[in-house]
Amino acid sequence: MHSGARDEILGTAYSDHDLVVFLEGAGVQDADSMWVEWRGGRAHQWTTA
Repeated sequence: MHSGARDEILGTAYSDHDLVVFLEGAGVQDADSMWVEWRGGRAHQWTTA
């Protein structure tokens, strides 16, 4: 998560549900694709990269 002038890792998501929980914990409600940068694989593909 990028907040202010720093980046913070919220955790490792293993499912879409994990991702939603991390974002809600950071105060993001109704998250959509503009809030997520997918790295190491395709979006919503939860396999080892």
